[in-house]
Amino acid sequence: MNQRWILLWLLMLSLPVLAELDYGLKPRLIADNTWLLEGSTDNFAKDNGGNIVNVGFIVTEAGVVVIDTGPSKRYGEALRQAIARVTDKPVIQVLLTHHHPDHALGNQAFKDVPIGALAGTQDLLHQQGDGMAENLYRLVGDWMRGTEVVLPSEVVQPGVMTFGSHDLQLLQLRGHTGADLAILDQKTGVLFAGDLVFYQRALTTPNSPGLPIWLADIATLQGLPWALVVPGHGPIASDAKPFEQMRDYLTWLDQLLREGAAQGSDMPEMIRSPIPERFAPINLSRYELTRSVTHLYPQYERAQMSRIQP
Repeated sequence: MNQRWILLWLLMLSLPVLAELDYGLKPRLIADNTWLLEGSTDNFAKDNGGNIVNVGFIVTEAGVVVIDTGPSKRYGEALRQAIARVTDKPVIQVLLTHHHPDHALGNQAFKDVPIGALAGTQDLLHQQGDGMAENLYRLVGDWMRGTEVVLPSEVVQPGVMTFGSHDLQLLQLRGHTGADLAILDQKTGVLFAGDLVFYQRALTTPNSPGLPIWLADIATLQGLPWALVVPGHGPIASDAKPFEQMRDYLTWLDQLLREGAAQGSDMPEMIRSPIPERFAPINLSRYELTRSVTHLYPQYERAQMSRIQP
């Protein structure tokens, strides 16, 4: 068999694999000139390619503003193709809500565009990006092939950025990662809450500076003049149910960890804690409770020890 036929044979073998690695992104119009690509509420897996995130874009008179870029180079490229099917206007701005890999590892596809993020997001992506990318490759495999960390190219500040007739209010909050950007389009009332809001999917806490801080952020977001809430994960909503679910869950989790520390419970005991029935519809509740205990419980134990010292 000559070299030409060997190469053809190898190509034919690879075609089914390449065909399977298709995110199949289908933008959905959710408000005036505002589009959503809704991800799964499951965990990272090879069958979803890490597409567990809500990504959005706004088509303004000046061009397209993209909110988060997804979990991989392949996703970012598919996102740009999906945008091009909706509009012939160029992408003129990317805004990252935070540094987690499912939101920021599609940046490679937007290197020709200003990528804006909070200063803390830039720092965290610089510190943790390579490790997160490697971990995601272990979880989803070839979907991540060729993905490299691309840092934001500009630091954004709280305030208003205007694109055509869309005034985007940028809020600097902290509850999820310590550097969380929420974006309210004052024209449409669409609130891109990032991972400050999870809905029907259990929240994640690896970088949270504290649940009371997160609860304060929820109050801030709910107090805005929003008409539609786009959570970082889960279905969109035109009512306050995402905020109510977040407040209920955060309050329960904070009380659980606080009482456990006061009673001297160890981490395995806390991981086995019963989950209230009202949280049964929330996907991955047990999995994320285990992770949250691991992330947060040592802080509660230290706080308890400092209180009982003379």
